[in-house]
Amino acid sequence: MALLELQHLKKYYATQKAVDDISFKLEPGSIFGLLGPNGAGKTTLLRMITGIFFPDEGEIIFDGAKFNPINDIIKIGYMPEERGLYKKMKIGEQAMYLAQLKGLSKSEALEKIKFWFKRLEMETWWNKKVEDLSKGMSQKLQFVITVLHEPKLIILDEPFSGLDPLNANLIKDEIYGLAQRGSTIIFSTHRMEQVEEICDHIVLVNLGKKVLDGSLQQIKQEFKENKFNIQLGGVAGVSVSDAFDILDTKANKLVVKIKEGHSSNDVLKHFIQQGINIEAFNEILPSLNDIFIRIVEGTNAKSRSFMQVEN
Repeated sequence: MALLELQHLKKYYATQKAVDDISFKLEPGSIFGLLGPNGAGKTTLLRMITGIFFPDEGEIIFDGAKFNPINDIIKIGYMPEERGLYKKMKIGEQAMYLAQLKGLSKSEALEKIKFWFKRLEMETWWNKKVEDLSKGMSQKLQFVITVLHEPKLIILDEPFSGLDPLNANLIKDEIYGLAQRGSTIIFSTHRMEQVEEICDHIVLVNLGKKVLDGSLQQIKQEFKENKFNIQLGGVAGVSVSDAFDILDTKANKLVVKIKEGHSSNDVLKHFIQQGINIEAFNEILPSLNDIFIRIVEGTNAKSRSFMQVEN
């Protein structure tokens, strides 16, 4: 059973369709990438999922029942891109206060805060004020406050912003651990390389609509272009083939594109018949960044064409 399911959600502001009939579901324990350019509708979606906004149409199913923000918000941890920390308050006191707002008793809150502060190397921070923290330190604190009550659904909006590589890896490991322990995670960012590394499933929204939905592996396969890297024992005397085009040559490395109706076996056979040793052969899959740009530019072009017809 899905932990979260969005069914035909719509949210309009005057004449703008911020979210226009979006549906998808999240399985328990998954790390889910919610992607889209600025103004695509991501923030509005997240605010409906957290009960800040109510949809104009559609329904949210959470943990097997219709979403009830008053009762269900306790099961959600939300780390927004805009930080919501009290700058003048001491870090330990602030963590205790926010943990108890999430339903933990004072003793439970203290136990969990000590656990997370030790885990993320924050033990000496207790009496510091937020205003004295760097952006990266504030980010770690915000992460702890988001997850310490062990929510079923964790929403992380640009969680690595301001973190150095060591602390980014530290948080990344904790995200994997939370998913393995059963939390479902929505990860929203503009950094496509982070999505490729962390997420197992993505949804891409643009102009208020869902334009892509699937596992990362499935999507890469869908957008591949039959391009391969080949490393040879030598490239001198490589003849033209009906099976592929050579797109690039560097020393003993080739980039080839297999023609329609042919397979990788035809490429290998071509070189073997010439007596050329094949040292490496691997498919070039498109990066998520390339797919993102292709899809967004395509949907934007279609939207402009439609508006011109309408006018």
